[in-house]
Amino acid sequence: MSERHYLYNTKKIKFDFYQNPKDFVVDELPLSAFKSRGNYLILQVKKIELTTWDMVAAFAQHLNIPAEKIGYAGLKDKHATTTQFISIEQKYENALKKFKHPQISILKRTKHTHSIRMGDLAGNRFSINLYDIDDIKAGQIEKVARKIEKNGLTNYFGYQRFGREGDSIEQAKEMIAGDIYIKDTKVKKFLISVYQSFYFNEWLKERVVMSQEVGKFVLLEGDVYLNSEGKLFTPKTKPLKDFVEKKVVPTGLLCGRDVYRARDEAREIEEKYDDEFLYEKGSRREAIVYPKDIKCKYNKNFGLLNISFTLPKGSYATVFLENIANKNFTSKDTSKNKQS
Repeated sequence: MSERHYLYNTKKIKFDFYQNPKDFVVDELPLSAFKSRGNYLILQVKKIELTTWDMVAAFAQHLNIPAEKIGYAGLKDKHATTTQFISIEQKYENALKKFKHPQISILKRTKHTHSIRMGDLAGNRFSINLYDIDDIKAGQIEKVARKIEKNGLTNYFGYQRFGREGDSIEQAKEMIAGDIYIKDTKVKKFLISVYQSFYFNEWLKERVVMSQEVGKFVLLEGDVYLNSEGKLFTPKTKPLKDFVEKKVVPTGLLCGRDVYRARDEAREIEEKYDDEFLYEKGSRREAIVYPKDIKCKYNKNFGLLNISFTLPKGSYATVFLENIANKNFTSKDTSKNKQS
């Protein structure tokens, strides 16, 4: 996994954070309000130290149904306390009353007219404890966080995307080159996403490096933008005003088939990180996202700062913290066993 560069070329701020249930809390924000009627039960579930897949499997085993019958909007961190919404057919309501699990709690129940589908979320709210903080660092962290809130966050895929040791990309390249065969469809899909994510990050790094002098993401002729209605387009001229007003955002390529590609000078950079022969369907990802509702609470006695913020779906809280620290983190840096 290659190095990530950041838009705000500030001094490094040294702090620690740990991905564990006490110090890393994530709450899923639904895409829209549930209707309180319909044939599906919507459960708001809290899980501790479990993957979303493990949590879904626990419900499926209790109800004696295939895991595919349980809907969820996204995957949540394992090493954390997280809440998210799942959907189950209403006919299992009585059976759910007997559900018990030491790491899973059902917080709320309601009804809806259809099941939850992957991507049916607006974003996630994070609450993370930062350690080794003094008065100066607390001020520096909040200052950089506010700058990111105003000018945007580089939307890299975080280190979690590339496997615990960050070496999944080599396996992905070998599979796509035909040097190895992967039978497991879930592993195969994961490796393709790693491949696409790696080249997106490489593209974004090049665009960030060329933007660092001005401290804002530089737009190029031929960039592909996403507007507030969720539509992709390439304008005839750079939409500087709309970008500043956050009405449009430039996007980067997740290579594959049937995808909108950049043009002109933007394409000159993009094509370095493109694989037009990849059989998987391609897509585009926002290059910049905007954290919202940032709150900082500093506890001087414990050298601790709690930072809470909201990110759009698919964006990484660890990348936000990397931008503040001006440092790449790894899974070893944030291991729950590191804290004493």
